[in-house]
Amino acid sequence: MAGESPPGGSLLPNLVLFGRLLRRAGLDVHTGRLMDAVRALAYVDLGRRGDVYQALAALLVHRHEDLATFERAFDAFWRERGTHWGRSDLRALGEERSGIKLQFTMPGFDEEGVDGAAARGRDEPLAVPRPTWSAREALRQKNFASYTDEEIADATGAMAALRWDPGERRTRRWRRGAGSSLDVRAALRRAGRTGDLIVLPHRERRRRPRPLVIIADVSGSMERYTRMLLRFVHALARRREGVEAFLFATRITRITRDLRRDRADEAVAAVAGHVQDWAGGTRIGHALREVNRHWARRVLGRGPVVLVISDGWDRGDPALLSAEIARLQRSCHRLIWLNPLLGSADYEPLTRGMRAARPFVDDFLPAHNLASVERLAAYLDDLPARRPVRRSTPWTSVPPTPSTHPPRPSGTS
Repeated sequence: MAGESPPGGSLLPNLVLFGRLLRRAGLDVHTGRLMDAVRALAYVDLGRRGDVYQALAALLVHRHEDLATFERAFDAFWRERGTHWGRSDLRALGEERSGIKLQFTMPGFDEEGVDGAAARGRDEPLAVPRPTWSAREALRQKNFASYTDEEIADATGAMAALRWDPGERRTRRWRRGAGSSLDVRAALRRAGRTGDLIVLPHRERRRRPRPLVIIADVSGSMERYTRMLLRFVHALARRREGVEAFLFATRITRITRDLRRDRADEAVAAVAGHVQDWAGGTRIGHALREVNRHWARRVLGRGPVVLVISDGWDRGDPALLSAEIARLQRSCHRLIWLNPLLGSADYEPLTRGMRAARPFVDDFLPAHNLASVERLAAYLDDLPARRPVRRSTPWTSVPPTPSTHPPRPSGTS
């Protein structure tokens, strides 16, 4: 039976590998289409080979002349257990067509690449590669700041397959249901038609998915994490409706429309062209004041979960940051601060900005690797329906502690 969750196990990494095979065979297969294929396979019976073929062909083949190449690639790659593919299959897929040797190795895979067997002059059969546990775990635990371009593509696909569900909210509108409130209007309408008041209908509040608002720091101190940060935000926006996203360094920029693009690379390029203060200084309090003044009515009026992504380095007034973060907390259902530096064992939130904001943050979580993002997705899925207990009065000032500040990361302004 087809499920409603994205496919997991070794299928997801093998889909990424299959996409590389198609690209090297001459097909235009980008990351956005692979992400769509991952979502589509959740509704396909994976036990029916023909259904899987039709789903992948519909999403990954754009030109009629590429269909034959796709069919040969599909037959060579997705064979039944116990059968293998060798150099003759690869020659038909790529070597005769473009002169490019096809290599199916990925970092951490057990099986040897096809080029390795061909270089030794042996036609060794190779099974469809399956990633080892250690390779997957190494990618999950690796810091985003040290990712290669290839690892960024793999992690982007993995984040796109995660479930982001911060729950539902009760609206002001009513519907018929088993609630405790009596539906007086429905009762009077029934009585007018039948004269019967024995059965009294009830009503309950309508429910809608809870919105998600992302406010992300792209200042100089966050530059090492910007590549994965934007892909993380793009994955959130693509997986859910009702996502609003803003970037800031010294000013706030709304990027919600840019994130509607299918491909993460295209979205990142569009965002980079719109954000004028990219990799600049940091004034968190000033940016949050813009959100509270100009965007609160539009994006904070329906009880959203707000994610602030920043390392806490701030050149602005800590008293302003304290007041604005407190106001933001009062306007949302839950305020979560994601700090990439929190993944370090020796990190302490000692900067003025972080100390000013920390008392008004409901959850202070790391966001430095794929494992932390997976934990965040699971955490959002289990959020309680009620707001947490919060501070009643904001700070008016933050005492300076210059001797306890950690060294500023390289690249900060």
